Amino acid sequence: MDASEPGSRARPAVVLVHGTRMSAAQWEPYRGLLPDVELVTVDLPGHGRRVGEDFTAPAALDTIGQAVRRAREAAGGAPPVLCGHSLGGYLSMMWADQHPGQLGGLVLLGATADPRSRLAGVYRGFARVLPLVGPDRMARAVNAVMRVLGARGEHARLLPDGAAYAALPAAWELVMSGGGPQLLTSVDVPVTLVNGQFDQMRLHVERYAAACRQVRVVTVPRASHLMPATHPEPVAVALRHAWEQARSR
Repeated sequence: MDASEPGSRARPAVVLVHGTRMSAAQWEPYRGLLPDVELVTVDLPGHGRRVGEDFTAPAALDTIGQAVRRAREAAGGAPPVLCGHSLGGYLSMMWADQHPGQLGGLVLLGATADPRSRLAGVYRGFARVLPLVGPDRMARAVNAVMRVLGARGEHARLLPDGAAYAALPAAWELVMSGGGPQLLTSVDVPVTLVNGQFDQMRLHVERYAAACRQVRVVTVPRASHLMPATHPEPVAVALRHAWEQARSR
């Protein structure tokens, strides 16, 4: 039924926010996995078509806000589901915390490690080592790992180079200074927490779940932090569940 017909229920869109070094292209294969769902994708500052732009908190959060508004308009006013992977998950949490009542659901992929924990030291260390290794060399190594772990076909073809690593220090400094499960206490819609079984970013998933008013926790067997590229089918299933839940609200 068309959402414009009297008595019909609007079909919400899904806004997808990529992780560090990735871009909107990360989500293109999901159009085939979710053919009946309107997907709205973005490039964060310093990523994708915006490589070279400075990564700042206002610019990143404004990017998400613009995408949410586009998604809502495209769906005839239905609040969208906001989904972010890794860096995108933490940014999506921040946006949802600051904009209650604007979403139909929130999905966090690989974004349930408390950045205020010892993990912060690991990421600060990675940012210091990166210039010594070189972004292109690091990107080739990470891409090789992703292929070994299961990135195939279009997912493998769309793996990016190292250009977006320039945004990493500023992006993760924002996450480590302002992220954490406390952001979810104000979120007034269903939250889905999705992690790979072997993902280091699921370390504090119980803290995040406890902070939610309504939560669903999904663990993808044998998957790592790279699951959107290596295990797209179960990720798509989780997205569809969140979308159907938002559609029924």
